[in-house]
Amino acid sequence: MSGLAQVVLNSISRRDHVIMRKVHKWSAPKWFRMWMICATRGGDGWLWYVLGAFLLTFGGVQGRLVVAESGFAAGIGIIVFLGLKRAAGRRRPCALEPHCWSTLLPPDRFSFPSGHSITAFAICTPLVLQYPAAAPGILFCAVSIAASRILLGMHFLSDVVAGSALGWMLGLAVRQLF
Repeated sequence: MSGLAQVVLNSISRRDHVIMRKVHKWSAPKWFRMWMICATRGGDGWLWYVLGAFLLTFGGVQGRLVVAESGFAAGIGIIVFLGLKRAAGRRRPCALEPHCWSTLLPPDRFSFPSGHSITAFAICTPLVLQYPAAAPGILFCAVSIAASRILLGMHFLSDVVAGSALGWMLGLAVRQLF
């Protein structure tokens, strides 16, 4: 790795740790805690399954196409994040420092990139492009899922930004492919 790349990565890591310490010490209001827990649980998959079932049932040909696009993008995203997590081997924030209120357990031990963020944006991108009127609600869900991963101590900010960008790019690529 070049000297400049190492300097950039160290700078990102330092900022991530500063944010992590602030988040882990913030005692959020109860309504906010519930929102973040619900968002992260929605990102576990059930939200997308319900939306997919709705579109398959009521969306016609366009609904079936967007479900296929979103599903394909999410499938590729899962393969990508599993490989990147093993390659990066970055420990999760919750493994480094205790969180003051979140007690959720991570699904695995690696942090980079955020699989929830990749999946959320891989799924929402084709949906937003197909149904622009629904974009605010769909993007609210995806952003809430991504933010919840940071605020629950599961990921660093850079994990979520990278995961969201990768998911968005996968969604765009699959949309063009289909």
